[in-house]
Amino acid sequence: MNKNNYIKFLLLLLLFFAGCFFSLFYGGSESSNLSNLSSGNFIFWNIRFPKTVTAVLSGATLSVSGLILQIIFRNPLAGPYVLGISSGASLLVSVTILSGSGIGLFTNYFLGKSVVVLSSIAGSLLVTFLILFLSKRISSNVILLLIGLMLGQVCGAIQGALEYFANPNDLKSFVMWSMGSLSGTTNSDLYIFVPVCLICMLSLVFFIKPLNAFLLGQNYATNVGVNYSQNRFYLILISSVLTGITTAFCGPIAFVGIAVPLLSRMIFDTSQQKTHLFSCMLIGSIILLFSDVICHTFSKSSTLPINMITTFVGAPRVIYLLFKNKQW
Repeated sequence: MNKNNYIKFLLLLLLFFAGCFFSLFYGGSESSNLSNLSSGNFIFWNIRFPKTVTAVLSGATLSVSGLILQIIFRNPLAGPYVLGISSGASLLVSVTILSGSGIGLFTNYFLGKSVVVLSSIAGSLLVTFLILFLSKRISSNVILLLIGLMLGQVCGAIQGALEYFANPNDLKSFVMWSMGSLSGTTNSDLYIFVPVCLICMLSLVFFIKPLNAFLLGQNYATNVGVNYSQNRFYLILISSVLTGITTAFCGPIAFVGIAVPLLSRMIFDTSQQKTHLFSCMLIGSIILLFSDVICHTFSKSSTLPINMITTFVGAPRVIYLLFKNKQW
């Protein structure tokens, strides 16, 4: 890596630590300070701290998932939700929330946390296993991509029907979840969220060579000794698990998985995917950290949905980059 890239990484690290600082001390209705960080500070350690860790993990996981899928499908518009994984998670969450009061099986406590998380994970895994099953039998990335899009449409249609017949209170609960939030994660949740994310992202170190080879197509990967089908299977699995666990705890978060890999390629002009893996982790975390601060500081009386900020940041950037870089 050349000197310019080291400088760029240093600047990203500075932005990352600045984002952590602002999220921890200004990411709420009231600002905090370094002199008030005792173990008894409930707001800091039980609200600000897990929220900041969640922002870091969510930004990193969604960005890395997007990078993996864009490389596999060789398509800059591929993202964590393109295979229908998020749609599967949303579908089962909608079944849980929108039919919960109707059949009288769930209390508000369970709907607010446990059952929603379990439903999201189950829906993500269901679609993931279906995609993995198909990936063993379909060699064309384009066809697999289209199947993922169709699965997302089918899940969306079923979800729309459930929303149409739902009562207003249940519908409001589901809409709030679907807007995405970093504030619902507790310290207990981090005992699951952190290890799963770290194991998946660290495992990607062993896939640097396949990722570099995939960028030049299936034939090139095969010629340099890469087992294309097997590595694609594992990479899709990792991407799906990262997307599923993040969606479970934070809800669907838009545009991070698509925009961040494009930003990484614009900042770091290299074909080495090891560089882009680490830069995507940093850039994605930075975006969600500062988005979280904006959500809490824009209005003191209420918190804006995280999806609102990521959409305003990500959508124009994706359009601009696609017009500027017309070649993959």
